[in-house]
Amino acid sequence: MIKKSRVSYSCFAVIAGVVICTVLVMMPFKSWGLDQFEQKARFVEAQDLDKSVVHLYFSDKKNSFLIAEAWNLGHSDNPVEFGKIIVEALANGPRTGLMRTLPEGTTLNAFYVTRDGTAYVDMSNKIRQAHPGGIKSELFIIYSIVNSLILNIPEIDAVKILIGGRDAMTLAGHIDLRFPFKANMLLIR
Repeated sequence: MIKKSRVSYSCFAVIAGVVICTVLVMMPFKSWGLDQFEQKARFVEAQDLDKSVVHLYFSDKKNSFLIAEAWNLGHSDNPVEFGKIIVEALANGPRTGLMRTLPEGTTLNAFYVTRDGTAYVDMSNKIRQAHPGGIKSELFIIYSIVNSLILNIPEIDAVKILIGGRDAMTLAGHIDLRFPFKANMLLIR
């Protein structure tokens, strides 16, 4: 009797050990499969976004005017999501021979739109730290963002720029940022 129970316990221990080892060995593969599924799902979601032509405003070579560059971007009916897409595209810089307006490395911290149509754009501190200097560069940074949002998203009437999550007096000492901006068509060619 004792031998039978020892054999039973031994068989049970061996089977349990094999099952545990199999589970542990297979876990990374199951996790990998789930990660791959999630990545494919995100890719499909990105592909499913409707594309629309958006005009992003960058500086000309002489830094005299803002020029529209047509981009095919994923479109969202949600003005907040669409606004984020536009500002992130601006931060990437132009695709053609135009000059970037947002300093390289500038990122979007937050974006939201109020019921009265004012978009609040919170940019990283890099926008201030890497500013090239001068009133014209400051003007083009501001209106690159403002015009790109207002002229592409009908729900946005004005844009308020925040830096590092806070209200800022100016970007680089020239233009008052305390109030929202309307589009400036005089800067566009």
